[in-house]
Amino acid sequence: MIAVALDGPSGAGKSTIAQEAARQLGFLHVDTGALYRAIGLLALRKGADVTDPAQVLPLLPEAEISLRFTPEGQRILLQGEDVSEEVRTPRASMAASSVSAMPEVRRFLLELQRDLARKNNVIMDGRDIGTVVLPDAAVKIFLTADPKTRATRRYKELIQKGIDADPDTVLREVEERDYNDSHRAAAPLRQAEDAWLCDTTDLTLAGTVAAVVGYIRERAGI
Repeated sequence: MIAVALDGPSGAGKSTIAQEAARQLGFLHVDTGALYRAIGLLALRKGADVTDPAQVLPLLPEAEISLRFTPEGQRILLQGEDVSEEVRTPRASMAASSVSAMPEVRRFLLELQRDLARKNNVIMDGRDIGTVVLPDAAVKIFLTADPKTRATRRYKELIQKGIDADPDTVLREVEERDYNDSHRAAAPLRQAEDAWLCDTTDLTLAGTVAAVVGYIRERAGI
């Protein structure tokens, strides 16, 4: 099996690019961020303080999370309910940032992620795939763009989905997420030493996908 680890900061377009690259290559796309978003969403629904491990960790036993793969992409189920759209809200995103800083939450989801890679050719995107989840992945990519570009893309995505958003607020949230992800004690966001850095600031979506697919084919020999 071939595993591709695709990491990068919030708003870099990891999921969109990974999904299209996986489609072209016939791989399975695994959006690991959705798993943490589901935990964050569960905590929000339970009225828990998402920054407090004492309130979040007791919820893990009831966090029945599964992935369903469809021709349109990955769907995330929480206790049997499809929450694929709800986990994409800014509120769920910030909750994911908080709960993902908890080592117990990361351990809870680790085996699920590794099991998918053992059984399938995957492009797995997240923030610690190449450094922690799949350190022996055949291909590692670190996808990024400057914060303003990422915030603009995120803002447009929210508006297209009918979610009310403010550009300045989105930029502030992106910068806050960057800081939280890179400074957390558990598996902080960083580029793996053997990962290819792909800066998409001046690239189109199609151009980025072409570059990523080309690099995967070259490294994996396919």
